[in-house]
Amino acid sequence: MKKRIFSAILMIAVFLPFLIVGGKAFAIFMSFLSMLGLYELIHIRETKREFPFLIKVFAYLMVIFFSMSNFSSIEFSYYVDYRVMAFMIFAFLTPMIFINDSGKYNLNDALYLVGCILFVGLSFNLLIITRNFDVNYIIYLLLITTITDTFALLTGMLVGKTKLAPTISPKKTIEGFVGGTLMGTIVAVAFYTTVINPMLPLVLLIFITFFLACIGQLGDLVFSSIKRYYGQKDFSELIPGHGGILDRFDSLIFVALAFIIVLGII
Repeated sequence: MKKRIFSAILMIAVFLPFLIVGGKAFAIFMSFLSMLGLYELIHIRETKREFPFLIKVFAYLMVIFFSMSNFSSIEFSYYVDYRVMAFMIFAFLTPMIFINDSGKYNLNDALYLVGCILFVGLSFNLLIITRNFDVNYIIYLLLITTITDTFALLTGMLVGKTKLAPTISPKKTIEGFVGGTLMGTIVAVAFYTTVINPMLPLVLLIFITFFLACIGQLGDLVFSSIKRYYGQKDFSELIPGHGGILDRFDSLIFVALAFIIVLGII
């Protein structure tokens, strides 16, 4: 527990200055984290079989490109250059011809890498754009995920009895899910109405925040299912007591993806 608390304090101490400064510094920092996230997805897949070295190098370059796309924009607008996506698809599929050995590199490998790059790169890019637009929105999303996760754990420990998804995450309970969602919603709604926009209809804000809190916990379960599939407890051992980057950003990634959907409403 002491190791976990110390690591949490250290993570906050590292992350907070970049969040406050914003701009290019935050974008570069988040791009670096996206590369670590991709590394963890590649590493967990390589417990079965390694990818060719040059393919991995190109994958890291592509995730940096996607995470840094439009990174200096101060408007909450998002677009994807389909020419780059087409190039990436060709770049990962054509090596199958030259390698000509499905035991070393095949269609499943190519599609896995394309999916991971888009998933991680675009998610971290959304966080960068959100910070550029307004730091308070990032704080709002962080409050949803951290308060929800914390109180889901506490509620589950105190009154949790009914397993939520025992084959995926044996310790999670329905009671914890409900308790975490309610507290995450209350705290984040209070912050939003106090700091961001007190004029937004309260019922609508509660509904959206409740939805995002649920999505965050579902994201946690999705990442847990990936780890279970590959027989791993954590994505890596980068953060003592916490696991890897994706073990800490799993909920936030899903909340960021859902936030871009509901942004037009708020």
